[in-house]
Amino acid sequence: MTTGFLPVTRQEMEQRGITQPDFVYVSGDAYVDHPSFGTAIITRLLEAYGYSVGIIAQPDWRDEKSISVFGEPRLAFLVSAGNMDSMVNHYTVSKKHRGTDAYSPGGQMGLRPDRAVIVYGNLIRRIYKHTPVIIGGIEASLRRFAHYDYWSDSLKRSVLLDSGADMISYGMGEKSILAIAKALNEGIPISEIHDIRGTVYRTKELPKGVLLPSYEELCRDKKAYAESFRIQYENMDPFTGKALAEPYDKQGYLVQNPPSKPLTQQEMDEVYDLPYTRTYHSMYEKMGKIPAIEEIKFSLTSNRGCFGGCNFCALAFHQGRIVQTRSHESIVEEAVLCTEEKDFKGYIHDVGGPTADFRHPACKKQMTKGVCKNRQCLFPKPCKNLEADHQDYLELLGKLRGIPKVKKVFIRSGIRFDYVEADRDGKFLEELAQYHVSGQLRVAPEHVSDKVLSYMGKPEHAVYEKFLKDFEQANARTGRKQYAVPYFMSSHPGCTMKEAVKLAEYVRDMGFMPEQVQDFYPTPSTMSTCMYYTGLDPRTMEPVYIPKNPHEKAMQRALIQYKNPANRELVKEALIAAGRTDLIGTDKKCLIRTGKGADTKDRESRSREGTKDQRNTRKKKTIRNIHKKKSR
Repeated sequence: MTTGFLPVTRQEMEQRGITQPDFVYVSGDAYVDHPSFGTAIITRLLEAYGYSVGIIAQPDWRDEKSISVFGEPRLAFLVSAGNMDSMVNHYTVSKKHRGTDAYSPGGQMGLRPDRAVIVYGNLIRRIYKHTPVIIGGIEASLRRFAHYDYWSDSLKRSVLLDSGADMISYGMGEKSILAIAKALNEGIPISEIHDIRGTVYRTKELPKGVLLPSYEELCRDKKAYAESFRIQYENMDPFTGKALAEPYDKQGYLVQNPPSKPLTQQEMDEVYDLPYTRTYHSMYEKMGKIPAIEEIKFSLTSNRGCFGGCNFCALAFHQGRIVQTRSHESIVEEAVLCTEEKDFKGYIHDVGGPTADFRHPACKKQMTKGVCKNRQCLFPKPCKNLEADHQDYLELLGKLRGIPKVKKVFIRSGIRFDYVEADRDGKFLEELAQYHVSGQLRVAPEHVSDKVLSYMGKPEHAVYEKFLKDFEQANARTGRKQYAVPYFMSSHPGCTMKEAVKLAEYVRDMGFMPEQVQDFYPTPSTMSTCMYYTGLDPRTMEPVYIPKNPHEKAMQRALIQYKNPANRELVKEALIAAGRTDLIGTDKKCLIRTGKGADTKDRESRSREGTKDQRNTRKKKTIRNIHKKKSR
């Protein structure tokens, strides 16, 4: 096995004695050889199994020569948009262009195309007519069936058809890509490779499995789309999921094989123990480096998969609901590697995954019988079979704290406060407060209306309130002064102006205005996006209120940040629309203050906000005062 970066030029390839690579991997990201990047994992895994791989990072899609750096690969082209969906990477929820791209050198925007998988796939196909093309990564994985496309406000075909590719490797992809490589290496034509889990292929023949509504029917009937989504969701389990076929007129069938089986702990260790250089390619050093490395360079992945079940999250469709973990030994070994880096300052930024404190499957049966089709592990209440236990995670964190040169171990990938509350031990919360928080713990209650929370797949608001109290008591016992800072989401399906005002009132009573508010972003393959497009809850087929109008969405967002003078007119309009003019006036409970000098006071309040550091200092004091009042 060769160390160092994988070849990015023909010269580097030939220096390794390779005249033709087995695979050429095309990525929308700059080349970062770190296990937080899908490109690094898949290419290093193929290398470990004896295959040669060349990497073309961010090719110029307007120049056909950019895709021919290595010539034709012996087995296949592998294509990914990168660590993010290219449309999410390029556009805000209001469909405005973002200014920077953290996965490109110097944060430069515009080095990958919109709908990168489609563009790269067609670019390859124009030059290499018969070479197998396999697409994967988050963009291809979540667009593998017909899907609602928020940016064009239309129903799109499977990305497999529009990209000109032969196959999709969906999900995390380690098992499926090795199986595909083995089959191709044995001389099996890609058109005949139909039995590999975690893949999607095309066929003219009626396949076995569950027949979904046709694409043409989905375009005609939103109810059919909601029903199709429900069937897909119920068949995402690797133990019980069935093959699914989506018909297309004149083009045959798109077939999804059941998901790959979860990685064992040994397999997870093997993936993360590969010889990554753990940084971006040296060619970017003079180009402004790769900003994305800063947050993840000293972060450790300890798990994958999530049984949290948030409806606005696509994890169920990509990583699955069964939690898989690495061993303590593997994680500690990687942490030691971090401490040997010259720019390591003693801080491990994160130890986690989709949800940091999930270190084992929700219950024992999941690893043999799969997850429940029609039940969630935490929603609406924790399942009676849920094993809420943080002991393994606590032991891991303790080992990491004991490594020489490590000053602090943070948890930034997020904890599930309802899972913490389900753990009767209580020790985790105390250790979290004592060792793993620095001033503020960021948590995601998302909303305060139980009605909206039910559409989100989140617990009742009372659970969050109980967590706040318990976290405060843990801080008191450990002598810490630390505070929970919540994330909220506006305009989620089911959120009327009435619920938006309720959230604004909660923010008012908190005593500080959140700096970050996430407006609901309808991305492919989430339950919430299905609701957004169809106006139906696919779980029940009941109608759901959808705040789609851009102006209404702006009002809902403004309500959460009602103190900002720039939002004054939007907030006032929202309160009138909600029939809550009682919140416009001179009373201290009012969101819009009227009377003599009200506008002047707003301007003065804004000018007194000062720098970001000054605002953060005042916010901490405000949070502390609010928590003191609640404890009295």
